[in-house]
Amino acid sequence: MSKQIFINLPVKDLNKSMDFYTAIGYTNNPQFTDDKAACMVLTDTIFVMLLTHERFKDFSSKEIVDTKKSVAVINALSVDSADEVNSIVDKAVKAGGNEYTEPKDYGFMQQRCFEDIDGHNWEVIFMDMSKMPQE
Repeated sequence: MSKQIFINLPVKDLNKSMDFYTAIGYTNNPQFTDDKAACMVLTDTIFVMLLTHERFKDFSSKEIVDTKKSVAVINALSVDSADEVNSIVDKAVKAGGNEYTEPKDYGFMQQRCFEDIDGHNWEVIFMDMSKMPQE
């Protein structure tokens, strides 16, 4: 079995968060979804677990950060093309997310950033290694 990553995010409204992630291209795995948690599938190895605050507290005794005011983590996702970067971020904004910084073009890498409806930060990047500066 290949290694997998599960990103666990506390969310205020599970259904609205599921709708948001569906709008940007994730699919739901109903096998791991109930009224307190939803497994959103990005790839065969990348999953976002949306957890109500009540359910999230089962995993940590720490206070849940208000991600509308503070940042705890930035999730970075690489994709296959600059067009895919634009598509994902455009869909995120249309679905109620916020593009929190200007797009960046480093020549070899395109980057755009958004926060979801709960304020969780995401970077979406495409890197063309053939354009990587040589030292």
